Amino acid sequence: MTLLKNKISRLLIFISITILVIFIFFIISDNSCGVKHILIVNDLKSYEQSLDPEFCEDLVEKIDLFNSQCNPQIEILDCG
Repeated sequence: MTLLKNKISRLLIFISITILVIFIFFIISDNSCGVKHILIVNDLKSYEQSLDPEFCEDLVEKIDLFNSQCNPQIEILDCG
């Protein structure tokens, strides 16, 4: 009976640590400059196809925020 409790306790600790590590990984990867750069490049490709002025304005804001936080710098679009 005690052996079963120890195994269950170890399993719960292992599951908790695994969930915590995955959670931390997603938080770090969400805020990384590399991920943001890839997302902006994909948005630029979408904008080139749609040429939507509202989408352009949102994209310019994203690029400006990215340039203030990360390197390399991305050229600001001219939405005019």
